[in-house]
Amino acid sequence: MKVKVIPVLEDNYMYLVIEERTREAVAVDAAVPKRLVEIASREGVTLTTALTTHHHWDHARGNAELARLQPGLAVLGADPRIGALTRRLAHGEELLFGAIHVRCLLTPGHTTGHMSYFLWEDDSPDPPALFSGDALSVAGCGWYLEGSAQQMYQSLAATLSNLPPQTKVFCGHEHTLSNLEFAQKVEPCNDHVRAKLAWAQKRDEDDVPTVPSTLSEELLYNPFLRVQEEPVRQFTGRTAPAQVLEVLCRERANFQRTCEPLQPQAQALLALQWGLLSAPQQK
Repeated sequence: MKVKVIPVLEDNYMYLVIEERTREAVAVDAAVPKRLVEIASREGVTLTTALTTHHHWDHARGNAELARLQPGLAVLGADPRIGALTRRLAHGEELLFGAIHVRCLLTPGHTTGHMSYFLWEDDSPDPPALFSGDALSVAGCGWYLEGSAQQMYQSLAATLSNLPPQTKVFCGHEHTLSNLEFAQKVEPCNDHVRAKLAWAQKRDEDDVPTVPSTLSEELLYNPFLRVQEEPVRQFTGRTAPAQVLEVLCRERANFQRTCEPLQPQAQALLALQWGLLSAPQQK
């Protein structure tokens, strides 16, 4: 299994997952379809399926155009709001693309219909991969919640944290630097946060992606996975895990506004992503 990391838009990632024996390819969050088709052609693979984590514009905007460019393309996801959807997926459903297994994991919170995808190959020395969209990111999560904090807690603590620790995490955005700056505010004495932040600053200077991380790393420095740790509880002033998470999400939003005041264009983009406005219709 080969994963092509493709930066798009302002800070999004889309992915091309290649089954190296059959040369079949699966896209994850196909936001810029023409670029995806160009990369698939260059790799000499046949794109058969688009997996979409959630309906937000910056993750699902390319589905209709990609389906037009690739007749017969399967567009899969859990939320009926996803554009050009050909079939809805259910939690726990498993798909097979050559030797690549895909387990569909419903992870509501950021949106109520968010689906993450856990991929692996039997008898392969390579670690499994998680395509987590906006449910889980490097040192963070999708802190704007359409669902409840309890849903998000269950998604992170029960569904994702129990995956194999060596799992590679391929998230939906390059938010690592600001996530780690916030994590340092939450846990100023956490050496893992400090080391990862220094690493991320160097990656940022070199303009190199910070994905993937691993699940075992995330458990060391991601405050949204550490809601039962005493320093995180002290920061939030709460003890119940879902309440800790709810305060973290609120504080993360405040931190973002303080560090990076949004320009009108960025505000409009967020409104589109969060479903407060409708995306322009293609003619």
